[in-house]
Amino acid sequence: MPESSLPQPSASPAASPAFPTTQGTTPARQSLADAGIPLGPLDGRYRSAVAPLTEHLSEAALNRNRLHVEVEWFIHLAHHEVLPGLRPLTADQEQGLRAIVTDFGTEGVAELGAIEKETVHDVKAVEYYIGRRLTALGLEHLTPLVHFACTSEDINNLSYAVGVRDAIGEVWLPAARAAVGTLRDMATAAAATPMLSRTHGQPATPTTLGKEMAVFVHRLERQIRRVEQQEYLGKINGATGTYAAHLAAVPGASWPDVARTFVEHLGLTWNPLTTQIESHDWQAELYADVARFNRILHGFCVDVWSYISIGYFAQIPVAGATGSSTMPHKVNPIRFENAESNLELSNALLDSLGATLVESRWQRDLTDSTSQRNIGNALGHSVLALSNVTKGMAQLKVAETVLAEDLDHNWEVLGEAVQTVMRAQAIAGVTGMDNPYERLKELTRGHRVDGERMREFVQGLGLEADAEARLLALTPASYIGLAEELAHLH
Repeated sequence: MPESSLPQPSASPAASPAFPTTQGTTPARQSLADAGIPLGPLDGRYRSAVAPLTEHLSEAALNRNRLHVEVEWFIHLAHHEVLPGLRPLTADQEQGLRAIVTDFGTEGVAELGAIEKETVHDVKAVEYYIGRRLTALGLEHLTPLVHFACTSEDINNLSYAVGVRDAIGEVWLPAARAAVGTLRDMATAAAATPMLSRTHGQPATPTTLGKEMAVFVHRLERQIRRVEQQEYLGKINGATGTYAAHLAAVPGASWPDVARTFVEHLGLTWNPLTTQIESHDWQAELYADVARFNRILHGFCVDVWSYISIGYFAQIPVAGATGSSTMPHKVNPIRFENAESNLELSNALLDSLGATLVESRWQRDLTDSTSQRNIGNALGHSVLALSNVTKGMAQLKVAETVLAEDLDHNWEVLGEAVQTVMRAQAIAGVTGMDNPYERLKELTRGHRVDGERMREFVQGLGLEADAEARLLALTPASYIGLAEELAHLH
């Protein structure tokens, strides 16, 4: 086709006098980076919900834990007089060394950062930071004892283990227990509140709201118990896990015993056999359990969102809050939607950590270094989700009238009870109980059956008197089996 016959583009609005161009008139912007604005939402919009994790999993917390490990190793070697010429430290010297850790704050962070700019090595900077403080403690002659026979991973694996252990124990587990506690409260309060089940999204055998809440409580608490039982492993055995430098320097010491007692002194479980790195298997185990908890909680959030959408829950409006920018009537289930998204983000990171950390090329590669710096983000998104679930549950009110009306509109769900009673009657020798499933299928499938129609059907079956009486007394609201009792098993 000749070029002249091709459709020609119309003039763009920017070229029209009615839409004057603004090119070159954009004002200079203030640098947000220079203003210290955080890059991510966990350190910005949602900081208040996840701030406690900073104490354990931030870069500053990692360095404080490194100081802790280095100082305790120094004290451990001296206390046990592992090296010739060593003597136990005085109580004041031990206290002064431990003060290096407890006094580590903003000034220490800045100083350590300046040292690292020179060393271009984070753990070496920690060694020098401690060395600068030994003279004031009368320990300058023991400067070579700092980081003795250690590779960086000896310090790092123990520091991460301490940080993750404390983050789980002091932040994640309390948040998880609090969120599950709100589910438990509802399970107890609504143990006897009848609710229509919806298997495959269709009306099904009734249950109680409390029993359905209790199912999630039971599942989540099981995962919490797994997390509570987690081991946190550590090692301190040198550059390739052979104690080679240790033996070269002090061949008479029982270095595996020294290492084991030190790791256990830190409150960790000793890993006796490693390469340069602690193998991180315990981390993969932990993150899998946390991710499984997240997935169960995600399913709960989806269910609650769905119950809200059909009116089973009413949301208590927050004074002054806006549900929609244009529809004033709306109260959106944002707490549960926010939780869903953050649980997904948490699991994406946890799954990646679990897959990455269990592999290392030959005796060492550095893929774990960057990965582990994202542990705080992985747990942070989970903690944020837990906060949202806890707050969201506090804003729910059970719409018992809606639940009752839904049950009363679905008498056909009693078809299961009727055909099962007919089967039992047939086994007992009562005649006329042929094809019970098929007869109830004909009565109920695709049809609305009210109470009167169901009772007429039951009365025409020829059941024994006691069986007929049980069925005639049954309603969708009372057809809940042992649901109320089961709701109290959590």
